[in-house]
Amino acid sequence: MSTEQNPIRVLIADEHPLIRGGLALLLGRPDDIEVVAQAGDAVRAVGLSRTERPDVVVMDLLADGIEATRQIVGSGYARVLALAAILDRPVARRILLAGASGFLLTGADPQVLVTAVRAVAGGGAWLDADLASDLLREYVTRPTAVATGTALLDHLTPRETEVLALVAQGLGNTEIARQLFVAESTVKTHLGRILTKLGLRDRAQAVVAAYRSGLVRVAPVRTHGTGWSSGCLTSPETTRTTSR
Repeated sequence: MSTEQNPIRVLIADEHPLIRGGLALLLGRPDDIEVVAQAGDAVRAVGLSRTERPDVVVMDLLADGIEATRQIVGSGYARVLALAAILDRPVARRILLAGASGFLLTGADPQVLVTAVRAVAGGGAWLDADLASDLLREYVTRPTAVATGTALLDHLTPRETEVLALVAQGLGNTEIARQLFVAESTVKTHLGRILTKLGLRDRAQAVVAAYRSGLVRVAPVRTHGTGWSSGCLTSPETTRTTSR
């Protein structure tokens, strides 16, 4: 996460000026977040991501928003936190597969949005509670999918599997390094190998892979009564350890 001297740079993309203004006002309050630009359409969002270099693009599901997300993330301009008024599950899955690091409903508590931006900027992921539950049920109730996901983990070393579980819980590289008592560069090396071995593009897809494998599950913890953070994705091994 950015420090106080280097605030999290945010680009807001929404076709409604009133909503953009409200989001800018909300995200402009914390000292560690700076709204650097606003875009009213997908094309401008991609262009401003290239020129302004935000850390996070808060992307409403605009027309062509999925393609814009793919371009922004694929070009390495920024990480994307998707917003939507309603939970359209197929669309949510598509934008996550396009590279978004999070998905949040606009009905969430305002503080949840602030926390989600910080999590995504720090290299974590953030999923709406209902979507997280759907993903869990989908993969848990599909034996073939779970078996396939479990087979994928056979390609990983025990340490890489441990790192994947921590990534899925929303920890950034610094936090993972601290927890495993290794250098941050070592964590980056493990993560790079995980992505390569599993054929994944980024951390968001790694979280989905962790779901598929059954490596993580959703713990019943809520933030301000709405939404679940990626920190509520826990591995069975972590749960057993912390419950002792």
